[in-house]
Amino acid sequence: MSDLAGQVALVTGASRGIGAAIAEALAKAGAHVVLTGRDTGLLEAVEQRIFDCGGSATIAPVDLSDADGIARLANAVAERWGKLDVLVHSAAVLPELMAVKDIDQTAFSKALTVNVLATQALISRFDPLLRASSDPRFVYLTTSVAAAPRAFWGAYAASKAAAEALVDCHAQETRNISKLRVAIIDPGATRTAMRAKAYPGEDPNSVKQPGVVADRVVTLLGEQFSSPHRERVNQTS
Repeated sequence: MSDLAGQVALVTGASRGIGAAIAEALAKAGAHVVLTGRDTGLLEAVEQRIFDCGGSATIAPVDLSDADGIARLANAVAERWGKLDVLVHSAAVLPELMAVKDIDQTAFSKALTVNVLATQALISRFDPLLRASSDPRFVYLTTSVAAAPRAFWGAYAASKAAAEALVDCHAQETRNISKLRVAIIDPGATRTAMRAKAYPGEDPNSVKQPGVVADRVVTLLGEQFSSPHRERVNQTS
């Protein structure tokens, strides 16, 4: 595990699944973790687990569809810590799977807002705080369908592909003028509520726990990876 003592990390989608697992792993590695998500109760539960393990965390409930909420969050982090060492963007919305011709425009709009527009807003608002760090890192959680679209996954695939393109472009734009390192991570098949929604008949024991992804992310943070870095977390990683 990396030694993240004294570092400040922010995790979106930290209330459950992969985001929660990454937040807890970051705290175990010594970081102070800012937990963001919409469900205050679930965030408090993650915070308590971190406290119980001797870690430190702060909950900051935010709806990523609210650009002003992202701005307020960035301002709060700036006022309290003046920097951000690690940003892990795990949050995403999975619209109902259906043929492209049948995509519900309202649900698609929500996915584009949360998965794409919020990603750009996070990059914009937190870039100054990451630049204030001596070792800033940005980890974006993607999906295989962003690069290899599949039937009925059109809405989700399109939104994640667009967000991934933004992150990749940002990495290329900053790699020669700042210390920021960007990693785009595909978690692969992982036991989450989102996965269960997409694959209702799948045996959850057939896919890896979120902790496997979390451990890889925290280990990566201690490596001198090139930006942008890409990898898929396999079942045995």
